[in-house]
Amino acid sequence: MSFDDEPGHVGGDPGRGDDRFSTLGGTRQTRTRMPETTGDVYGGARRPQRTSRSLVMVVGVVVLLVAAIAFANRGGDGSATTPDTAKPGAAEPTAATGTKPVGGKQGGIASGFAHDEQGAQSAAANYAVALGSEGMFKASTRNDIVRATHDPAVVDGLLGRLDQAYTPSFFKNVGLNDDGSAPAGLTFISRTIPVGTKVTQQDGGSATAEVWCTGLVGLAGAGSTKPVTQTWFTITEKLKWVGGDWKVESSSQTEGPTPVSGDNRASTADEIAKAVQGYGGFTYAR
Repeated sequence: MSFDDEPGHVGGDPGRGDDRFSTLGGTRQTRTRMPETTGDVYGGARRPQRTSRSLVMVVGVVVLLVAAIAFANRGGDGSATTPDTAKPGAAEPTAATGTKPVGGKQGGIASGFAHDEQGAQSAAANYAVALGSEGMFKASTRNDIVRATHDPAVVDGLLGRLDQAYTPSFFKNVGLNDDGSAPAGLTFISRTIPVGTKVTQQDGGSATAEVWCTGLVGLAGAGSTKPVTQTWFTITEKLKWVGGDWKVESSSQTEGPTPVSGDNRASTADEIAKAVQGYGGFTYAR
């Protein structure tokens, strides 16, 4: 900013009597006038913190999904605890290790995980994807998913509890038909994407793994009253080494950690539907 921009400095050479800043120490030197503020030492008020235009919207369908899955995976005493055996500073990034990924499949779900910590993390991530998919909303595929991911000793009891959770009234609240199918012209989306994993407890025959996830859930299409929204949650899986592979004994889910939402433009319902139909999932392995 030039001094001509200052109030009272509009060019020309006013007399000394008219210009109180015309002399400094008896000379015609210019004196710089500092901002008359008592706040920011760098001259001016700080810019107000910018708030994100996009806010995370947690709709009722997400609450219902979390409640249903938590209810279905509830153990006999209704609780799920995680042993606090992780050593301070022992956390490692979920990064590639060079170990060959699993090659087996059971019911379309990865299987044959290594009998070590990395194998437990990979199993937990893959199982989280399967258990958070739209296949869980149909009785036939739900049965296959549960049997492929869980310890056979808990399968029958779990399927019974799931049948009690996935009811016509639940489907109605989600926006689906009574049989769990999407209304005509709409695409139901339920997809879980692991962001990171860690093992908090492991011995020869058991492990506890946490999977931090983001998810998409809702109905895409013209006229949808349940638009696809993003959620953030952490799944804790208690795994057991059964029949040469890791299987889920029980699991629980908590909300977050949730990052601040960005300013991306929300896509149209058709764009979301095409993206989900066009982009497949992954087999996760460290």
